Amino acid sequence: MRESEVFDELDLKLLHALEVDGRAPFSRIAGVLGVSDQTVARRFRRLRAEAGLRIVGVRDTRRLGYDEWMLRLRCTPDGAEAIATALARRPDTAWVHLTSAGTEVVCMTVPRTPGDYDDLLFGKLLRTRKLVEITAHQLMHRFYGGRTGWIGKHRPLSDEQVAALAPAHADPAHADSAPARIIPEDEPLVAALKADGRVTYPELQRLTGRSESSVKRRVAALLGSGALYIDTEYDTARFGFTTAAMLWVTVAPGALDAVGRAMGEHPEIAHVSAITGSANLMASVLTRDTAELYAYLSGGLGALDGVRHVESAPYVRRFKELTYPRPLR
Repeated sequence: MRESEVFDELDLKLLHALEVDGRAPFSRIAGVLGVSDQTVARRFRRLRAEAGLRIVGVRDTRRLGYDEWMLRLRCTPDGAEAIATALARRPDTAWVHLTSAGTEVVCMTVPRTPGDYDDLLFGKLLRTRKLVEITAHQLMHRFYGGRTGWIGKHRPLSDEQVAALAPAHADPAHADSAPARIIPEDEPLVAALKADGRVTYPELQRLTGRSESSVKRRVAALLGSGALYIDTEYDTARFGFTTAAMLWVTVAPGALDAVGRAMGEHPEIAHVSAITGSANLMASVLTRDTAELYAYLSGGLGALDGVRHVESAPYVRRFKELTYPRPLR
């Protein structure tokens, strides 16, 4: 990953550090990066103001036992933006993007209860008059994405620096040993972390009415079980990656796992999952320009054994990633 005209190598390292542990104190990050606390705080504020950086608490629907679905909504040209805006405002959606020359909306469901998906698909959407067609793809297996950050593929930090920043709850064995549950009493805590993943414990105490020691224990339990994780959101275009697209990839059934794993290793891929439907892999790809996108489709992806068909749909506009509204500055 190259430096941009605005952000330099230190900014990239800070982003990577926040992917490793979004709640890490600035003092710990500063120690690993070899700069002062004030420098980290100043760079963090600038990333928020100029690159739309957000640190967000995210429910891990897989760990919580809920199904994830990606919806493709073909709309009338005059209805797509309104539909995308309405979907982006819902708490049970993420990654709401306009593609295909502005006539298709793609949207990930983020259910909090088993009934959320039915309410969205069979309740709201079927009554939307400017919706022409709905295609729903259930996510069966994630090869890359979710709690695994994309910028780490470009290795701004060394393995030693990543290890120094990794929180205790990052140990997969620890997460597997703890039941993943979010109980009703956790909702104010989860809501506060969703609004700001770096919210302080005294502020969480004020927002939830629980003692600070209770808040600390419950945050540690939620993160340790994997029910919740801290993710980062920022404008990749500010770092030179101006072209993003959805890929719907059809591969031979016997090659599905091998192709999915291979794609997960590619630096262009921010997310790839096996899905149900006419295509059996869905991916999000980030490149610097259309020439690099072409090179990836014809080279890195096209060279994989078993790939039979690829449909690409560049993002026209992003309405929501992890949060809404998406930072515009």
